Amino acid sequence: MPAEPPSPASGRLDDDDYPAYTMGRAAEMIGATPGFLRAVGEARLITPLRSEGGHRRYSRYQLRIAARVRELVDSGTPIEAACRIVILEDQLEEALRLNEELRGPAAGR
Repeated sequence: MPAEPPSPASGRLDDDDYPAYTMGRAAEMIGATPGFLRAVGEARLITPLRSEGGHRRYSRYQLRIAARVRELVDSGTPIEAACRIVILEDQLEEALRLNEELRGPAAGR
């Protein structure tokens, strides 16, 4: 018997940007409360997609960001500052990546 082709939904679950998790499940996964996720959203660090019914849905990428904020908050950093730190870390990582990319061919000379 031939194998069935994978359903379109199963491919999306491998996508880090696919909003697969409800607010309750997302909060449980990162050890936070729904209120914490709302606060991170209000700080505009992450913007969850909304289902047709208006419920927030989070991707794995967004959960990694929220988990990093939670680590900082747990160590005593105010949530607004934690969100700013995560933004700056992301910008630094991107700048370093671009710098390496631009230096790549020149470094071999």
